[in-house]
Amino acid sequence: MEYFLENPDHLWYLIAGISFVLELSIMGLSGPLLFFAIASLTTGILVSIGFVEGWQSEILTVGLLTAVVAAILWKPLKSLQNSKDKTDDSSDMIGLQVPASAEINETSGTIRYSGIDWQARLAEEADGVCISEKSQCQIVGITGNTMLVKALEVK
Repeated sequence: MEYFLENPDHLWYLIAGISFVLELSIMGLSGPLLFFAIASLTTGILVSIGFVEGWQSEILTVGLLTAVVAAILWKPLKSLQNSKDKTDDSSDMIGLQVPASAEINETSGTIRYSGIDWQARLAEEADGVCISEKSQCQIVGITGNTMLVKALEVK
């Protein structure tokens, strides 16, 4: 304990490290502890360079920095969490030709592959042309568990 009384910046680094570990391992980057960890790290740096002295000032600095960091990072982190599903273009199902087991439009439908009905919808490049039941289509992407398909071109 005496070590931390003589080196308060190291105490803030320790608190920041523990907070980061707890945030990443238990809370899953949900926010509040992340903001506190960043504020603790910054306070440790400010104490190291001599900008902040005294435990009252350090605690005030952590509180104020937590609020500032939260205000700055809240919207970007929230939009990152709520970002739309990315289209997967690395699946081995992409490029397969499969039958539609129900009509496929821009919002819903199903395809049949390997004995299973999969959720499907039209891909953007399908130009809104619906695919009727039992027609052949091609998988061009995957979003979550929904296959993005387009009608096969008739040759």
